[in-house]
Amino acid sequence: MTDEDLVRAALSAAEEASDLDVPIGAVVYDADGRELARAANARERSGDPTAHAEILALRAAAQVHGDGWRLEGCTLAVTLEPCTMCAGALVLARVEKVVFGAWEPKTGAVGSLWDVVRDQRLTHRPQVRGGVLEQECSSVLRGFFEPRRL
Repeated sequence: MTDEDLVRAALSAAEEASDLDVPIGAVVYDADGRELARAANARERSGDPTAHAEILALRAAAQVHGDGWRLEGCTLAVTLEPCTMCAGALVLARVEKVVFGAWEPKTGAVGSLWDVVRDQRLTHRPQVRGGVLEQECSSVLRGFFEPRRL
């Protein structure tokens, strides 16, 4: 699968967000390209501040991956650059690669505001590719926020 295919799958996952939740989707794949888990943001629906798409997908993937909490060899695709919480989680889960769509200059922690995942002090640093299908991912987010900013 190409990085574009991965982000398209994350865009599909974002469609599952409730009307109240920001439509962000995440999908985790194993080293063979098999989808392990997908999720959409669910903070509003669940009342859980940690229910970001990435966290939910990482939790679900860890349940099926077969190596406990370690997601070595796995790729996380997400429609928006992960925040510090999500960036920290994917480092701790030992995700091999992160592919994301839109950059998030206000809270992004994978190259925009911070670069948690490539901090040389960490023992695990995933590969990163950002800006994949950026326009499509940004469009979904604009479609969500524009009517709310009237």
